[in-house]
Amino acid sequence: MLAILHPDTPLDSDAYRQTMHFLENLPGVSVRVHEVQGASQKLTEVYLLGDTKSLDRDEIAALPAVERAIRISEDYRILGRHHDDQRQNGFTYNGVTFDQQNLNVFAGLCAVDTPEHVDIMMRALSEHGQQCTRMGAYKPRTNPYSFQGHGSACLPWVFETAGKHGIKVIAMEITHESHIEEIDQCLEKLGRPTGVMLQVGTRNTQNFELLKSIGRQSIYPVLLKRGFGITLNESLNAAEYLASEGNANVVFCLRGMKTDAGQPHRNMVDFAHVSTVKRLTRMPVCIDPSHSVGSRERAPDGLLEVTHATAQGIIAGANMVLADFHPKPEKALVDGPQALLMSELSPFLADIQLCHDTWKERQRLYSASSRTEAT
Repeated sequence: MLAILHPDTPLDSDAYRQTMHFLENLPGVSVRVHEVQGASQKLTEVYLLGDTKSLDRDEIAALPAVERAIRISEDYRILGRHHDDQRQNGFTYNGVTFDQQNLNVFAGLCAVDTPEHVDIMMRALSEHGQQCTRMGAYKPRTNPYSFQGHGSACLPWVFETAGKHGIKVIAMEITHESHIEEIDQCLEKLGRPTGVMLQVGTRNTQNFELLKSIGRQSIYPVLLKRGFGITLNESLNAAEYLASEGNANVVFCLRGMKTDAGQPHRNMVDFAHVSTVKRLTRMPVCIDPSHSVGSRERAPDGLLEVTHATAQGIIAGANMVLADFHPKPEKALVDGPQALLMSELSPFLADIQLCHDTWKERQRLYSASSRTEAT
């Protein structure tokens, strides 16, 4: 069961103390408290774990600090929606909001290579009004002899360049818990000119010790990619590992499934699951069309197949896009053949906005239909 306290309930108030005293003394029940910082208010959620079937939900809801009580299912206890549309979804980090209604674009370099390319990319994003980007410093590779990323050596000039161009959030994959400390120390030393969203790549989706380490810190939100060879349920439970350790500021990323059935694409595009993830959980949903399609092939209508895949995800309600761009793809150290060109950034962003507006119009159409049926 979940007890949601009244917004901004002071933890030193009599109402809070009385409520917690009652909950902590329930037999066979353990209590776990999570604080959720929204854009305008802080919510405190108290999870009651254990033998909760006999608990009276109305009795819990009547406690002084409790706004309402929800009986939750076993799956996705913290991140699950549990048929309660009033629960807050998403979060705000470094001035940027991530939820199930809005849209953020993270266009950038799959792998950081040179200061010049980073500056060109971030300047272009800033000129187009963008506040987010992707920049790969640590790169896990299938081939041990492939470029593994510049690591901590590139962090100072990547973060400083982001601050110079007003980039507020960088999605950056990490592969070891030590990378969290390296990122944090570098940002602190530079005066935190930007923010970082820690990215868990598809190869580490079930690296449970890494997930626990990331979940134990609450400074940085997390972008968790779906595992490319496991079920959706298994990937969503991986996200729950993060939340169960304390960090529920998680964005779930669909990046395609590894199967020959997806050929000639790099992976089987799985963007039909956008709405499913939003139905089952409170997480904002990201799509990664670059790693799903994996090429710059152009359809007969003149559009790149990767832009078609992007449109499919956005019209289905995706809240974030992770896309590979590069000033000189032929010189890119990772995934150059699938990177979009800088000249394609403007139409790509306009296309995404068009699709997002279409999604909102679709909502209005079916909402109007539902109201008509109700009357």
